[in-house]
Amino acid sequence: MKLATCLLAIASLASAASPVITISGNAFWNSDTEERFYIRGIDYQPLQNGSTIDNLADAETCERDIEYFKELGINTIRVYSIDNSQDHNHCMKLLDEAGIYLLLDVNTAEASISRSEPKCSYNADYLQAIFSTVDEFANYTNVLGFFAGNEVINDQENTTAAATYVKAVVRDLKRYMRARDYRAVPVGYSAADVSSNVYETAAYFNCGDDEDARIDMFGVNDYSWCGSSSFTTSGYSQKVKNYAGYSVPIFFSEYGCNTVGDSRAFSEVGTIYSERMSSVFSGGLVYEYSEEANHYGLVEIDENGNVTTLADFDHLRDMLNSTSNPEGDGGYTANGTISECPEVEDGVWEADTSLPEMPSAASVYFSSGAGEPQGTGSNTQWGCYNDDDDDDDESSSNSSSSSSSSSSSSSDSDSETSSAAQTASSSASSSSSSGIAGVVRAPVFYKAAVGLDALFASSIVGIFGLVVLLV
Repeated sequence: MKLATCLLAIASLASAASPVITISGNAFWNSDTEERFYIRGIDYQPLQNGSTIDNLADAETCERDIEYFKELGINTIRVYSIDNSQDHNHCMKLLDEAGIYLLLDVNTAEASISRSEPKCSYNADYLQAIFSTVDEFANYTNVLGFFAGNEVINDQENTTAAATYVKAVVRDLKRYMRARDYRAVPVGYSAADVSSNVYETAAYFNCGDDEDARIDMFGVNDYSWCGSSSFTTSGYSQKVKNYAGYSVPIFFSEYGCNTVGDSRAFSEVGTIYSERMSSVFSGGLVYEYSEEANHYGLVEIDENGNVTTLADFDHLRDMLNSTSNPEGDGGYTANGTISECPEVEDGVWEADTSLPEMPSAASVYFSSGAGEPQGTGSNTQWGCYNDDDDDDDESSSNSSSSSSSSSSSSSDSDSETSSAAQTASSSASSSSSSGIAGVVRAPVFYKAAVGLDALFASSIVGIFGLVVLLV
């Protein structure tokens, strides 16, 4: 099945409608036309009965929704979670034919870096899960990039230390793609726009001598423009100043405050795609396609799968269609400066520059591949909790539906930012608390790749556990 999928994916490249998007300086570029590429997109993660599903693996859903993407006039969607054991060729081909690119978070709710227990969640099983996702998507030319994490660092106490492990994931993803001879798909991080650490986060992921560990792009989940705000009042002007000279593309990985009025006018669109922003920012993605409990939807999907467009849909479509990209290169920076790493300070920034080594058990993936994908059903955070406490519901999942987390403006002119912006909610990451790492378990995912049968594998795990108990 997977072989057939790979062959179909490779075959589709020959007739690909969408050229690869590359990075030069702090901007994206169309590799065919050599014109600057601006992200004009939406965040896409419709739920089913309140649960995250893989919409890119559902042909009927994909065919239905792409028609609305075309009407909006977008060129990119962001998807927070997929099932890497499923076939995505049909949907990726339809997106490609429509000229739509994919920004994909490699994590799932069950396989991600835990913000409260990052060390134990960074293990060989976790890397097998995200490498399998790379295997599934790296050959599609319309994959714009992978996100290694989403809002892992936020405004909660002591989350900045987790940045060390997310940065290690950035490094591992890049090295895996190189070892497997894939295209160097850009790897980035999507940050919560919180004033206490967003600029330190941006600097940290763009600092250091190891190019593999530095991100290729930086997304900010920003809800600071509310209602009929302005370039100055929203804090956008200060963000342009603060990120000036940053050496990789920056864009809004989520935007669209919903705290003013019954619908969103999206008046910020005209500013985002203007020369006031284009020297630093490369567009953004509106949160989100479908109406969920947090009320950010552009469309409503009923229990039978019927779609009804909402007022927000019409407003966004009209704003995008009436707003052109800046002319020429948009004033981009060709040779930006690699950032200085933020100083380590207790309670402020706790991630140092010494990254953890990749777990030795994961080295086999580089030479032999990640093996059989495990989908979304296997929890790789097995070391983060006791058998008596196995609801590690605080993983830093990239699922957009888990819960709402506050996103405040990080502008230095916070006094000018509207009070509505301070309460705008970004619903892209889950918030929880990991349990204590208290049980020793053998890695389980790779046994499928090396051909161990279930009985033998179970025996090995059982013997291993007995030895641990005896010791």
